[in-house]
Amino acid sequence: MPHERADSGALAVFDLDGTITRRDSFMPFIWSCLWRRPWRLPRLLALPPLTLGFLFHRDRGRFKGSLLRATLGGLPRAYLEHCAAQFVPRLLQHGVFAEAQRAIAMHRLQGDRLLLLSASVDLYVPMIGRALGFEQTICSQVSWRGDGRLDGRLRSANCRGEEKRRCLQAVIARSRPSLVYAYGNSRADLPHLRLAQQAYFINGPDSLLQSSPGIQALRWSQRS
Repeated sequence: MPHERADSGALAVFDLDGTITRRDSFMPFIWSCLWRRPWRLPRLLALPPLTLGFLFHRDRGRFKGSLLRATLGGLPRAYLEHCAAQFVPRLLQHGVFAEAQRAIAMHRLQGDRLLLLSASVDLYVPMIGRALGFEQTICSQVSWRGDGRLDGRLRSANCRGEEKRRCLQAVIARSRPSLVYAYGNSRADLPHLRLAQQAYFINGPDSLLQSSPGIQALRWSQRS
């Protein structure tokens, strides 16, 4: 009989951008969709005014949805799924910390349940989660039009900062893990990292941890 993994009862939570991947994945995904349809490239001219708008309203979810709508809005679901199927393998082959892959493998070997928790969008993040063996993925969700084409605005809260903490709190309340491990890399990850018994801050400034002495700083630098 094949060996079955024992369930440890623990939960291992990983942020995506800057924690598993070496850099942001959102803009590279948009670019990967646009270069196949170069007549859409002028839509990137919307980026400066949208950025100026963000500096005024400071709403990252609104900015993210507006940028998606301006650049990819109206594209059919099948095309965007095709773009994701091309983008994700390249990202995982060339843009992932080797240390992150080892940490994921370690938790899988221990029998810990794996949760990918990301502010990036469900156009491609769930595919990354499946490829890396995560049992569950929670991320920002986009809206679709009735004709199956992308609207682009977010239909969920932007899964960042306090919203990410709220999502993790709900998972913990529902599944009651025996232990929570959490990995993140930015100030916005600190709220959900504080929910974990063992939390790790990847490549971030140590000064941010002065108010969170229970979070351990780690340095990851290797390519997968």
